[in-house]
Amino acid sequence: MRPEEVSMLSADQCELPIEGWGRLLLAGARPQVGSAWTDDGKPYEERQLKHRARRAVRPVPIPPVLVGILRAHLDTCGTTAEGRLFSAVRGGPVRSQEYGAVWKEARRKALTAAQVASPLAAIPYDLRHACVSFWLRSGVSLAETARRAGQSVAVLQRYYAKVLDGEEAKMNALIEQGLAEHEGDADDS
Repeated sequence: MRPEEVSMLSADQCELPIEGWGRLLLAGARPQVGSAWTDDGKPYEERQLKHRARRAVRPVPIPPVLVGILRAHLDTCGTTAEGRLFSAVRGGPVRSQEYGAVWKEARRKALTAAQVASPLAAIPYDLRHACVSFWLRSGVSLAETARRAGQSVAVLQRYYAKVLDGEEAKMNALIEQGLAEHEGDADDS
């Protein structure tokens, strides 16, 4: 998810089963744009999903571990008055300065001093890039990765092509496997 999508996530957009995969039904974004750029003077603006029609919903499957984390968060913290999962310390939307400060502290506690000094996961958005890269390296198709990430296949190919470099042998093995599985089909006709 993009940070502006997380900001708008509400409990009714979460399908969180007791077991197995869940789903988030993303339906809006709240990008931080600065109060000089909004009509009401707020530093954010509620919008549709990036590159989507106003009422579009993007379903995103989530693994069981994230389902458990979100269930625990809801049990412990509940929601805001509007039903949102996350809020700032004094209420209202979480702003980039707040989650940036928390992220900086989390990196300091979780990483070695050398890792903290490196660009490794320097900003929370790096986790989105890591996730998309992981999906691609795991063999999730370009089309499905693009759908889940809310991007086009063209954007994935432009920014994540390096993730797929060196895949020739793996792809050849998949093609050989497919040919072997269908070899009997040709003999039957």
